Amino acid sequence: MKWSARHAIAVMLFCALGWGLWQVPAANSQGLMSPNYVPIGVSAAGNVSTAWFHDPASRQAVACQTVLASGSGLSAIQCVSTRLP
Repeated sequence: MKWSARHAIAVMLFCALGWGLWQVPAANSQGLMSPNYVPIGVSAAGNVSTAWFHDPASRQAVACQTVLASGSGLSAIQCVSTRLP
């Protein structure tokens, strides 16, 4: 098979395209997508404590409360969230 100028140009373009795609960095998101909760209050009554948090950007409010085990120790922390109007 005889190589023509068109074949040589096509091979060079294909190689250049492959090299160019290899050199392009992967797209990365630069935005901070995690909420920034601000503590707005705490309360305690007996063995139960509650803390409230607010994210002004997303208008989310979160309340977290301690859950006691049948003994005297802390077993978990339960949180609920809602979007404020």
